Amino acid sequence: MSDKPPPPRESVVIRSVWYDNLEYEFELIRSIIDCFPIISMDTEFPGIVVRPTYPIGGQYVRSGDATAHYKSLKANVDLLKLIQLGLTLSDCDGNLPDLGTEKHFIWEFNFKDFDIANDAHAHDSVELLRRQGIDFEKNREFGIDSVRFAALMMSSGLVLNDSVTWVTFHCAYDFGYLVKCLTGELLPDQLNEFLNLVSLFFGDRVYDVKHLMRFCAGLYGGLDRASKALEVKRAIGKSHQAGSDSLLTLDAWLEVKKRYFQEGDVEKYANVLYGLEVDSS
Repeated sequence: MSDKPPPPRESVVIRSVWYDNLEYEFELIRSIIDCFPIISMDTEFPGIVVRPTYPIGGQYVRSGDATAHYKSLKANVDLLKLIQLGLTLSDCDGNLPDLGTEKHFIWEFNFKDFDIANDAHAHDSVELLRRQGIDFEKNREFGIDSVRFAALMMSSGLVLNDSVTWVTFHCAYDFGYLVKCLTGELLPDQLNEFLNLVSLFFGDRVYDVKHLMRFCAGLYGGLDRASKALEVKRAIGKSHQAGSDSLLTLDAWLEVKKRYFQEGDVEKYANVLYGLEVDSS
């Protein structure tokens, strides 16, 4: 366990990325990724509209079966569209890039693909995102085309890079949307094919804090609940804003490692996405 103090978070600025500054922001990321190879990620999407059905009284029953979970995930990700992606880049001690200034920066990408008037969505989820500050009309007018985003991400150093580590919280859907975006195709039919694509793009150091919590006494629930238990404060923004949640995810990961794992121990829990656990024995 480390006794290093947490890195300062008083001067964090969210860099909002739109169509007109997308290439410039990717150039910045490309120039710093070698020094800040820890990538924490969160997405916002229009909820869940397809749920598995079970014959038990016709009611929905949450399944612990990874294959069934993936089938539901695929049905939703194939149908729905990504709204926002948050990325926080840090070094191994949690320090954020300052880009030569007195501030520290994280990124929030706003996509134009989702049309609230015509595209499938869960009403309650979209209304929650609206209350938390997402402007769907602005996204449609000034947001990023996901095809253009995918082309730039492929050469950014964020993916296809053996030197980076990805940090997430309950990330199966997050990676679902990113794999769909990067391939330009619907998700594969089989879970193992999907996991192979996650490994191909994001490497072999992917951590899901929700999975790690299974081995941390007293930690449970979502990102906000777990962060409160860890005494980790949200540095900027609100919940259900992708940039803010990506930074909170990073800080929760750093605190979980410090409190619950010895140096190097956490590595044995890499590359397991909560809900999509596959028995490798």
